[in-house]
Amino acid sequence: MIKKIALWFLLFILVLASVVGFNTWRKGSRQLVVDPIAKLSVDEAAVAARLAEAVRFKTISSRDDADLNAQEFLNFQRMLELKFPKVHAQLQRERVGNLSLLYTWKGTNTQAAPVMFMAHQDVVPIAPGTESDWQQAPFSGAIKDGYVWGRGSWDNKGNLMAQLEAIEQLLTEGYTPARTLYLGYGADEEVSGARGAAQISRLLESRKVHLDFVIDEGLLVLDSVMPGIRQPSAIIGVAEKGYLSVRLKMTGTPGHSSMPPAQGEGVIAMMSSALKQLDDHPLPGGLSGGIAAEMFDTLAPEMSGFNRVALSNLWLFGPLIQRQLEAKGSTNAMLRTTTALTIVNAGNKENVLPGRAEAMVNFRILPGDNIDHVMDHMQTQIKKVTPRFELEPLPGATNASKVAPTNSQQYKLLNQTIREVFSDAVVAPGLMVAATDSAHYDRISDHIFKFSPVRANAEDIKRFHGTNERLSTANYADAIRFYHRLAQQATRTPAP
Repeated sequence: MIKKIALWFLLFILVLASVVGFNTWRKGSRQLVVDPIAKLSVDEAAVAARLAEAVRFKTISSRDDADLNAQEFLNFQRMLELKFPKVHAQLQRERVGNLSLLYTWKGTNTQAAPVMFMAHQDVVPIAPGTESDWQQAPFSGAIKDGYVWGRGSWDNKGNLMAQLEAIEQLLTEGYTPARTLYLGYGADEEVSGARGAAQISRLLESRKVHLDFVIDEGLLVLDSVMPGIRQPSAIIGVAEKGYLSVRLKMTGTPGHSSMPPAQGEGVIAMMSSALKQLDDHPLPGGLSGGIAAEMFDTLAPEMSGFNRVALSNLWLFGPLIQRQLEAKGSTNAMLRTTTALTIVNAGNKENVLPGRAEAMVNFRILPGDNIDHVMDHMQTQIKKVTPRFELEPLPGATNASKVAPTNSQQYKLLNQTIREVFSDAVVAPGLMVAATDSAHYDRISDHIFKFSPVRANAEDIKRFHGTNERLSTANYADAIRFYHRLAQQATRTPAP
């Protein structure tokens, strides 16, 4: 009997191993094979000097004051006129919402849907008290050790300047586009884009413009970041999460701290229980279907060892992989609508029991979820610990963007361009977990991509919105090559 069980168990293991091995083998590479292209000549020192000059303008935006630093923006725009004379002589430039810019490079084929390249002029401020932590002054635009240093060098003047460098070069070469190309440069992306990208989008919609595709800042060419892959991974954001902040309010009876209420009945205790309940019970997520599944399915054949086996057989290893991804904030965010406890306010004196407590909870909404579902989830979870609460969703909430299809000619064109310029990289779709200006264009395009042609390792990513932001001059030259090639390919001949 024992021998028979052992034989059956051995047979099961052999069959299982065969199925796993077959699935791993049959999932061949999904990477496009592209012909090598000549490397565009870029004067690295000259373009770096222009980017450095752009960084020196303190174009910090404000949600509440549209005119904050307006002169810095105007000075920056004047610099663009001087540094890119052909762009400003041959493209139409419009000022939208006071400080945002829309450039139009008219194509010869008026029947072809235009494309749009996006970036933003504004930058985030320097965290107070951290100025001395910078190796180079935050707005110095210093060029040192092969980098342009300063706020905005990466986010997002690097993209903006690279696009203008590429278009200036194409104009110098005498290139004439068949398809119209727009350049959209908002001045308030860091504070929602309501005055910039949103108004540009509405302006184009009023003109009956439907964009063939849009490319904006987003995911990167990740070097030594994706586990199990030796090559850099260029991840194209095909959607971005939605945004919802909710104010949670609780009231109770104020009093003297010498006579506290029964255990768990004070507003701070109730608030603490509610927040812990939300933190302990996030919205459900997973790897079945969705953008994360497609990303890993695309990357699996490029991996080695157990990573390739496991990702090629999610039917078996899915729970294990999911637990590993959920253990890190950066990868957990790809799997679900995330819950972040961001602000708590209660009490104003150490010997007084407060009668009110408030907290702010921020959600980044996964495609497929929606604002109503998140609000229902909050109600359900908090009611399990207390009936006495009030929820107030804050203005500005948005659902997740549309998902750009990866079986389209538009995605293929972007994929091909990345493979041509970053020939050592593998390409896969991904989910943008933060917000970008391009979300405002959902009404006028079905193909919106969030991708920055910037190589970054784990150490670089810490600099994003942080201390010692910088962009390597070699990396910047590659970004110019990328936009030059993409502009050529996207506007040369309309897709069939």
